[in-house]
Amino acid sequence: MSEIDYEKLAEIELQKDEAEDTEPEQEETFMPPPLEDPELNINHPYYDVARHGIIQLAGDDNSGRKVITFSCCRMPPSHQLNHTRLLEYLKYTLDQYVENDYTVVYFHYGLKSLNKPSLKWLQAAYKEFDRKYKKNLKALYVVHPTNFIKILWNIFKPLISHKFGKKITYLNYLSDLREYLKYDQLNIPQEVIRHDENLRGKEKGKLPPVVKVPPPRPPLPTQQFGVSLQYIKDKNKGELIPPVMKETVSYLKRKGLQVEGLFRRSASIQTIKDVRKLYNQGKSVNFDDYNDIHIPAVILKTFLRELPQPLLTFECYDRILGITSVESSLRVTRCKQIIQGLPEHNYVVLKYLICFLHMVSQESIYNRMTASSLACVFGLNLIWPSKGTASLSALVPLNLFTELLIDFYTNIFNSRTVPGEILP
Repeated sequence: MSEIDYEKLAEIELQKDEAEDTEPEQEETFMPPPLEDPELNINHPYYDVARHGIIQLAGDDNSGRKVITFSCCRMPPSHQLNHTRLLEYLKYTLDQYVENDYTVVYFHYGLKSLNKPSLKWLQAAYKEFDRKYKKNLKALYVVHPTNFIKILWNIFKPLISHKFGKKITYLNYLSDLREYLKYDQLNIPQEVIRHDENLRGKEKGKLPPVVKVPPPRPPLPTQQFGVSLQYIKDKNKGELIPPVMKETVSYLKRKGLQVEGLFRRSASIQTIKDVRKLYNQGKSVNFDDYNDIHIPAVILKTFLRELPQPLLTFECYDRILGITSVESSLRVTRCKQIIQGLPEHNYVVLKYLICFLHMVSQESIYNRMTASSLACVFGLNLIWPSKGTASLSALVPLNLFTELLIDFYTNIFNSRTVPGEILP
C-alpha cells in the first residue's frame, strides 16, 4: 500500500472516530477555548501556542522523571494554529529537559479532521527530533489509541528504530496510567476524562460507579515518605535533618560528586519502591548493595516531592514566581528575603540540601551538573502550587530561584544560624 493510500485510510479512520463521538453537536462548533493560565505572560516567546495549553508539565513519573503531556483536544482548528510554531514550542519545552530522563504522555482523544496536522508535517516533525531528544525519552504513553494511530504506525515504521519503538506503550483507559505515573499530578483535560468515562460505559453498558477511596492509613512511627518534617523530627529524637536525607546526601557526597549526570538519570521503579519501604519500616539501607549511584539520587528527589507541603512552603509560591520581575542586580537579595521568612525547620533542611547541591555544582567540570542543570531537576521538588501542578510558564521563575539559591548559597544563607543545625 502506498503512502498516499495510507494517508487516505488514516483520514477515513479519523472521520469514523469523529462519527462515534458521543457529543456530535460539539463537532459543529469545535473550538477549544484557550486554557486559562494566570502565570502565562503575553510576552512569552510562544504565547500564541502556549495559551492553548496543548503541552503541559505534569510532575514526575514513578521513577522520578519529568512528565510532559500533549493533549490533542486542546488543539484549535488548523487555520488558527501555526503547526510550525507548535513544533518549535514543543522543542523549546523539551529543550529544558532533554539532558535528563523524561516521559511523554500523549492524549489522542480530540484529534479531528479540523485540527490534525498534515502527514508531511508529522514526518518532518519526527525527523526534527534528533538523537538528543530521543535518547533520554524513556517512555511515551499513548492514551486512547484508535485505528488512526495504527495506520500512522505503518506509515512511520520505516523511520522508527526498534529501540525507540520499545519505549511506546498504548493505554486504553486513563486508569492504566496509575501503574506508571503519579496520576493525581496529571492535568488531564475534562474532555479526555468524559471520553474515558464514555468508553468504560460502552464496555459495561453503563457508566462506571463512583469508586470509594478507603481512608488513608495512619503513618508508621518510622515513616519518612509522605509525612511532614515535624512528624519525622518528633519520631527521631528531635533530629532536624530527616534520616533519609542525611543518608542519601552523605552517600552521594562520598561517592557521587564527580559522577556525570548525577540527578539526571532515573532508576528501577521496583528498586525505588523497595528502598522507600525499608526507610518507612525503619530498616537500614546500604546503597552499596544496589551498585547504582542513581538510586540514592532518585530517593532524595522522591522524598522531597512526597512531602505534604513543599520545602519552600506553599506560602512562598507566589513570591518566588515574582523573581523574574525583580531587577537582575536585586534578585539575590530578594531570594534572601524570601528564605529568611521560612519556618525554622524548613530553613535548616533547605540550607542542608542547598549546601550539598552547591558542592555538586562546584564539581560540574566532572559531573556536568551546573547550578542551572540542578535547578531544572530540583526546582519542582522544592516548590509547587497548593492546587494542581505548576504550569510550563511557571518553570522559568521557579528554576531561576532555585539556581540562585545554589549559585549564591553562601551569600543567601550566611546571616541566619539555627541552634542544632548541621551541614553535609
